[in-house]
Amino acid sequence: MIKKILLGMTLLMAMVSCTEDYTDWGNPQTNPQEEAVAFGNGSVAPVDVINLADVKTEKVKVASIVAPTSSDAAYTPNYKINFDGQSFDIDADGNMATAELTSYIVDKYGKRPTERDIDATLDAWVSNGATAVKMATSEKFQIKAIPEAPVIEEGYYLVGDMFKTKDHEGWTKEAAKAFNHSDKDVYDDPVFTITFETTKADQYWKIIPKKNIDSGDIWAAGVVGPKVDGDDSMTGTLTNGDAKAGKIAKAGKYKLTINMMDYTYTIEEVKYDPFIYFIGATDGWTNAEQKLALVDANTGTYTGFLYCADPNNWGNQFKFQRVAGSWDNEINSSTFNTFDGAATNENGNIGVNAGEGVYYFDVNLANGTIKATKVETMGLIGNFNSWAGDAAMTWNAEEYCFEATNVGVTADGWKFRVNGGWDINLGGSLNNLTAGGDNIAVAGNTIKLYPTRKTSDNIYCTVK
Repeated sequence: MIKKILLGMTLLMAMVSCTEDYTDWGNPQTNPQEEAVAFGNGSVAPVDVINLADVKTEKVKVASIVAPTSSDAAYTPNYKINFDGQSFDIDADGNMATAELTSYIVDKYGKRPTERDIDATLDAWVSNGATAVKMATSEKFQIKAIPEAPVIEEGYYLVGDMFKTKDHEGWTKEAAKAFNHSDKDVYDDPVFTITFETTKADQYWKIIPKKNIDSGDIWAAGVVGPKVDGDDSMTGTLTNGDAKAGKIAKAGKYKLTINMMDYTYTIEEVKYDPFIYFIGATDGWTNAEQKLALVDANTGTYTGFLYCADPNNWGNQFKFQRVAGSWDNEINSSTFNTFDGAATNENGNIGVNAGEGVYYFDVNLANGTIKATKVETMGLIGNFNSWAGDAAMTWNAEEYCFEATNVGVTADGWKFRVNGGWDINLGGSLNNLTAGGDNIAVAGNTIKLYPTRKTSDNIYCTVK
């Protein structure tokens, strides 16, 4: 009898052991879909991850709804889906407008095609035609979605015939030239620019993604170019599959702009004007009288002084015009990748962050950089004060000049300098003062410096 009991226990233990270890290979395990949550006496459950690149319809299903019931069976509920306090229409089948879901994701997270987890709730409303009453709100659930966007690399390089040197062919990693880009995420700012020069006609080019440069294999997958070999169009469409080489038809200086959100390019022949004109809050956005002067035609570098103010409380902001009074081809914040010193990006406008005053600007259009230095002090220094310490000048906002009286400058040499240092100083001829110019050899007591080129093409001063 005892043997029979022991045998039975052994068989039972074997059966339990087999049950715990058993796997039905004909029915493999899967990750279950997120469970439904309560919705009144109904329920709501999210669908699988939504890849918006695959959605070609005006509506997209984001949830499965089991409707809560109303005490009045004659009423059919309407539904709202809620994200972060925003509400959107959703139908009884769990479909919402694709454009609204896309817009919400892009506004909150940006365009980068990464899976986003969105906390959501549903509301059910009933109405008798005159009033509407919320009958139920669901528990929180998650919608997972990926916005639609093309592949945009973190950076791009240009290679081509025009970069050939005695040491390198123009189609190598060593010869590749980097595109300029802002410090924003590439999906928020997909525009890249580069300025270059060709000295010969019929120069071919292609675009290399940064990952290829980093890996050392520049011809790996992802190379970008036109779809037709030898395309010399100044605007066109790019591809990163079987990319061909574009062509610059004639010698010159060019700016190549690529928009990798829509894979388009624009090539512009660069011709830098003698001046760029300041227009903004200082003068009520009506007069482009102050200006910066071109000091380097190869890089499109402009320098000079500008008086920046905000008399109407609109924001101390501005833009530049290439022709005074014309908004054609304006220079705004999108022109620049780098804002340095007191210069700021104001989402279209350019700004300064150190308040009203005169600023010294260094603008490089080829590289897309702008730097502003506020003039905290403008001083006079020279043999008259043993080149030690600065005689202070004050700003006259009515005459747009710095002025000083009873300073006693002497003919044996003196200069203007900014903020007590030599980084920004002016010298040379009274009628055409230049950065780092020669010592000024004119004596006098009353000095007026007109730095903004408002009434002259030059920076100049008067000495009496």
